[in-house]
Amino acid sequence: MPIYLLPEDELIFPSPHLANEDGILAVGGDLSPERLLLAYRHGIFPWYNPGEPILWWSPDPRFVLYPSELRISKSMRPYFNQQKFKVTYDQAFAEVMKACQVRTAEKERRQRSIGSWITREMLAAYIQLHEMGYAHSVEVWDKEQLVGGLYGLAIGKIFFGESMFTKVNNASKFGFIQLVRKLEADHFALIDCQQETRHLASLGARSISRKTFIRELEQLVDQSPEETGKWN
Repeated sequence: MPIYLLPEDELIFPSPHLANEDGILAVGGDLSPERLLLAYRHGIFPWYNPGEPILWWSPDPRFVLYPSELRISKSMRPYFNQQKFKVTYDQAFAEVMKACQVRTAEKERRQRSIGSWITREMLAAYIQLHEMGYAHSVEVWDKEQLVGGLYGLAIGKIFFGESMFTKVNNASKFGFIQLVRKLEADHFALIDCQQETRHLASLGARSISRKTFIRELEQLVDQSPEETGKWN
């Protein structure tokens, strides 16, 4: 399948079903809020190396978590029984995203790659989406220290997860579990995890076909959750 070059003067994407076997759909465009929101509403997200053109992806299969299918291992139960960490929302979005940026950069260095895919442009774009009430952060605290967290977008009744970090054992998992519980209480129906990881699989995430994902996406993105705007 060809990779489509996005026009600079028009907000448009080809059908996500036209992505190639690696999941790459298009190249170019920008990271304006309007383009990013249009992309997510159609099951497309940006992911590219620093210094390279923006690549837009729609992988098949898609890794997702239905909130009702969350699995909590026995090893995590003492963390909740003892309330080992405190979890907040939208209190330190930029700090969470920068911590994810550091984590991905370290991972890429180990693999002798270019650097974090969370570029300065990505950071600025998602902070803008946060200020608009679409992008949200989960912060995990040990007393006054930020020890874990994650961020993503909420559109309709879907949460699109982007990245997470941890500085102490199980901090990000603790935050993710609390997020899933919150999303289920707020009647979100689906969490997009994008691509498979063992960490998320252990929590109940699973693969579905892109066709199924897009069909569910079309039904859910225009539905209103119980809570919109910034989370407090």
